[in-house]
Amino acid sequence: MKTVLITGACINTGVAIVKKFASEGWKVLFTGRDEKRTKTAEKEYKSLFPNAQIKGYVINSINSEGAVDEKSIDELFTEFDKNGEKIDCLVLNAADQGLNMKIFENPLSDFIRVINTNVVWNYRLVECTAQRMKQNGGGSVVFINSNTAYRAIPDRIAYETSKGAQLGMMRGLALDLGKYNIRVNAVLPGMIKTDRWEKNPEFYASLPSRFTPLQDVAVGEDIADGVWYFATSARNTTGAELVIDGGNSIQLYPIVK
Repeated sequence: MKTVLITGACINTGVAIVKKFASEGWKVLFTGRDEKRTKTAEKEYKSLFPNAQIKGYVINSINSEGAVDEKSIDELFTEFDKNGEKIDCLVLNAADQGLNMKIFENPLSDFIRVINTNVVWNYRLVECTAQRMKQNGGGSVVFINSNTAYRAIPDRIAYETSKGAQLGMMRGLALDLGKYNIRVNAVLPGMIKTDRWEKNPEFYASLPSRFTPLQDVAVGEDIADGVWYFATSARNTTGAELVIDGGNSIQLYPIVK
């Protein structure tokens, strides 16, 4: 049985990714920031997939000083080693969205927090996982990135910066880890129908990025399918980007109908 570790898997896209791997017979390890939410998610997953092995772990990305919480990561992997967990695929889904980041209003610490979470924290997770994958003959790492790495949107400068940096890191990791049969790739979603979509239907009804060439917006299952491809079917693919945005990124401007 193969094992996947999925970060940020208590809500939205993370849920869809967990369900995809669990339905395919993988052992699923997932993380969340909040203990209550993580335990609730684990219980729900087990009820949906009673024959699957699914376990949730609570982990913090940033400590009280605003730095990457290395201790939390080390403790997580110490527990994995103790339990004999062999991770075949790491899916880096957790992110700080950096919402409403006003360049002249937000303190520098807000910008640093987003970068630390989306870039530095993810690097440390890859480093720890890759050390084990190297010993086990290889594996797959999949970043959940964003088409905002290439297309900016208002008041999200820290997030956009982090996603651009993340792609550079992905390519560097793919080059350095390839010799160990560790593949590193990225899925780049556009707009996704998450809980924010459901809570603000009027706002999203007229948002330009919803007007895609395919005339539809991705759901979590679409992103999970992209992750699944990189995890299981992309034997000779590394350092690659898979955009899942209904064709939104190819447009000079949206065709509003």
